[in-house]
Amino acid sequence: MDIQKKSVIVFCYAAVLLSISCSPKFTEEDKGDYTLVKNEGGKTLGYSPNSGVKLLNIDRYAFKDLSKDGKLDVYEDWRLPAEKRAQDLAGKMSLEQIAGLMLYSGHQSIPAGGNRFFGPATYGGKPFAESGAKASDLSDAQLKFLEEDNLRHVLITRVESPAIAAKWNNNAQVLVEKIGLGIPINSSSDPRHGSDSYAEFNAGAGGEISMWPGTLGIAASFDPALMYQFGEIGSKEYRALGIATSLSPQIDLGTEPRWNRFDGTMGEDPDLATDMARAYVDGFQSSDNGVGWGYQSVNAMVKHWPGGGPEEGGRDGHFGYGAYAVYPGNNLKDHLQPFTEGAFKLQGPTKMASAVMPYYTISDGQDTKNGDKVGNGFNKYLITDLLRGEYGFDGVVCTDWGITRDVSAVDLFEGKSWGVETMTVAERHYKVIEAGVDQFGGNNDMGPILEAYKIGVAEHGEEYMRQRFETSAVRLLMNIFRVGLFENPYLDIEETEKIVGNAEFMKAGFDAQLRSIIMLKNHQNTLPLKAKQKVYVPQRYIAASRNWFGRETPEKLEHPFNIEVVNKYFEVVENPLEADFALVGITSPNGGVGYNREDLAKGGNGYVPISLQYGSYTATDARETSLAGGSPLEDFTNRSYKGKSVTAINTTDMKMVNETKSKMGNKPVIVVVNISNPMVFSEIEKSSASILVHMGVQDQALMEIITGEAEPSALLPFQMPLNMKTVEEQFEDVPRDMTPYEDSNGNVYDFAFGMNWQGIIKDARVDRYK
Repeated sequence: MDIQKKSVIVFCYAAVLLSISCSPKFTEEDKGDYTLVKNEGGKTLGYSPNSGVKLLNIDRYAFKDLSKDGKLDVYEDWRLPAEKRAQDLAGKMSLEQIAGLMLYSGHQSIPAGGNRFFGPATYGGKPFAESGAKASDLSDAQLKFLEEDNLRHVLITRVESPAIAAKWNNNAQVLVEKIGLGIPINSSSDPRHGSDSYAEFNAGAGGEISMWPGTLGIAASFDPALMYQFGEIGSKEYRALGIATSLSPQIDLGTEPRWNRFDGTMGEDPDLATDMARAYVDGFQSSDNGVGWGYQSVNAMVKHWPGGGPEEGGRDGHFGYGAYAVYPGNNLKDHLQPFTEGAFKLQGPTKMASAVMPYYTISDGQDTKNGDKVGNGFNKYLITDLLRGEYGFDGVVCTDWGITRDVSAVDLFEGKSWGVETMTVAERHYKVIEAGVDQFGGNNDMGPILEAYKIGVAEHGEEYMRQRFETSAVRLLMNIFRVGLFENPYLDIEETEKIVGNAEFMKAGFDAQLRSIIMLKNHQNTLPLKAKQKVYVPQRYIAASRNWFGRETPEKLEHPFNIEVVNKYFEVVENPLEADFALVGITSPNGGVGYNREDLAKGGNGYVPISLQYGSYTATDARETSLAGGSPLEDFTNRSYKGKSVTAINTTDMKMVNETKSKMGNKPVIVVVNISNPMVFSEIEKSSASILVHMGVQDQALMEIITGEAEPSALLPFQMPLNMKTVEEQFEDVPRDMTPYEDSNGNVYDFAFGMNWQGIIKDARVDRYK
């Protein structure tokens, strides 16, 4: 071969090598709303061509120039650890940008409907129905708090559909990608996987999110692996909706049976709740196959530190009448355990829950440093000394919603500024920051945070306050970096529709529902029943009522089950004389909230009992003097309700059970109770041949149990009290300290009790936890 030919070959070979060495290691794909960028062996990116963001080609890899300065900033480099990137970005942020990051929006539906705190939603100045806007468009309020207030944490509630939610997410992410440093939105949700009792399970349903029992129902399985499975599936569906933070799990111990948030807990036992809390957080935070933080991870915000369960008399901290948690058993340690041994000691690689929410309550007597009687979100001892100091938590701490707002009466759903009612809004913000909290739940306006900054500068100086704000900014940014939102916050809408509520997830949720139903009684093996027998289903009277938000429900009469579903298993008849058995659906007693303005108007203190029985109850065994009390809105401190009487709103449920028994004679009455709280069973148990209790399932799941298609396997994650005397005498902070009910068959409705077709369940779960 001559020299000229050799030179050509060498030149061509060098050109090929040069071509390979200079070619990019990434590809781009137009996805409509955004451009998808895949780096070989690196992070997948998503950006909008309409946002002004360009790609940087560094070492042949693609990076997003979020700051739009033409160079690769540390926070833009996906090869670096999240903490280093967060520290770099926090240092670049203006005070106003950090203040916006410290906001967490009020509840946002898609399309927006507005609420009592922020007024009706508008689009271009008009209500949605008149505006011509699309359901996925951003409302005027959303545009304002994203653009003007620099808010980046959005709480999502009702959505029209998964596709609309995904499209809204993309619209919102394009908007914020254009602004400033390109910080993406971190959307969140309260629990949204609850079951519609009227819905029928359909393996091919798709569309809607999968339906599961609430966490109390999953806890009734006594199987942390089931809770982990829920977390895994829930996280995939959340991320497909654009949700990267769950405002859950609620891991308060249910040691006070009258508390109206009892059904959001994981029961009253600290060991069971600890294992369930750990499993929930591991499932949500670990990405696919437990590999750690990633695109399918969801930050878990565990609540409510240091445990919101021990409310005095069961009254809830959303209102001033429930401002105090009490500890007559001096038992704070059990309430801390689901946090410190569960959510903070994960088995998975994310190691610790990424966020914590303190409750509204004043934890009476638990601030051992200075006796500061303020709500937990204002309490420096509980946040800085205990949570961060003693237990080493350095993640995000976010207040519960609305604690810095004003309040005018102890029974109005307004602000929840317990212990600091007389401070200004700015002063409350400053006290929250000084307590060691990073974020303000339900606040859309950065103004009060900037005012709090000025207060801090006057007290500590500019350098101190800037560093304090950057500390919170780093924590908040870490939770956005770790779940991959800086790389790709956009959603493929077709993928969203395939993932959310797919057949596999629906079936898993339905199977979990079956495992959450507890059989308390089965006299003479009444269950299971043969299908196609004749069943009498009495209609249930619903009394007129008013909820927390003031919305009124008129009285009505309705079937407690979806009759179409029941008819697929049995023949529904109107005449009890024609029926082979009766099926009665009720809810546990609704004994009120513990406060009544009529009592106040008559010269009382306004405080009344909360009852766990249907019939009239007089609190003869209540405390003479309340353990806690005191409010600028009251001129007394004794909140005792001793000697006062209440009757459950749904006392007709008891009458319906007993009247149905009279109508049926010797034919069996099957009673199904949707349980929100423990209840006194003596009023209805003897009229029931079999009793099933559940914490929110589809009617189809109940029919599967009743007909024997599935066998009951769940256990009580709490005690059922013998009577109201034992409820009054138990300690709000101590688990499993009531005398449980014993039924006419001699079975005791204690913690870990449940039955299957063979009788009382005695297995490894009972051995482990009882």
